[in-house]
Amino acid sequence: MFRLLLTCLVCYVSVTAQQNKTFITYSHGAIVRGDSTKKELALVFTADQFGEGLPVIITTLEKHKIKGSFFFTGRFFRNKTFQKNIKHLNNKGHYLGPHSDQHLLYCDWIKRDSLLVTKDSFSKDINQNLEAIKDFGLHGPHSYFIPPFEWWNDSIAVWNKQLNLFLFNFTPGIRTAVDYTWPELPSYKNNDWIMNQLKQVAETKPTALNGSIILIHAGTDPRRKDKFYNRLEELIIYLKQKGYAFKRIDELLKN
Repeated sequence: MFRLLLTCLVCYVSVTAQQNKTFITYSHGAIVRGDSTKKELALVFTADQFGEGLPVIITTLEKHKIKGSFFFTGRFFRNKTFQKNIKHLNNKGHYLGPHSDQHLLYCDWIKRDSLLVTKDSFSKDINQNLEAIKDFGLHGPHSYFIPPFEWWNDSIAVWNKQLNLFLFNFTPGIRTAVDYTWPELPSYKNNDWIMNQLKQVAETKPTALNGSIILIHAGTDPRRKDKFYNRLEELIIYLKQKGYAFKRIDELLKN
């Protein structure tokens, strides 16, 4: 009887552990994908200099009753042109968080382990971004952080942790972040290419986008005429048809 009870207890603990287990993906100390066993994802929007897409984004998200996650630089928060939309996002319950103050490049593009900032300059910049959020009177906390240029290394991840910030980035393999490019750049991708690439990823297997973090820029250089945020509704409808639930970034990564 004792052995039977012990066996049952072990089985229960094992099953419970599997049920509570989450499958999170990390890269260089940052979370780049939420729980890959759940059919949910987050739409993340970043901005520094440009934010002309916010009205379209806000209208689309509200039409589909989706909460987005918005990460702005300190100078974006201080730009009076965008403050009405920022207040609206806050009032409607979207997540707002830091994206650095001056949009610094933290490390070399080729030699990723080569830092371009000191710990002091990094911390000062982040704190100025957080102060800009605080001065704006936004609801907190603002503990999730996506790095400028979406580029970082292990040292940056450690420094984030020391500041009690949760570092994350968009999910590798999803190329929506190239919506910042314009035709004169060698890396330019038009909206059709971006949309088709995401759909191709989604079609590879039923769980391909589970837990994914999809990044779209809230504004882009005027030299880009085809703004991907104008295709946001098409993207949302497609993902809904695939059965995905939309979460704020803090909900997607809460575990």
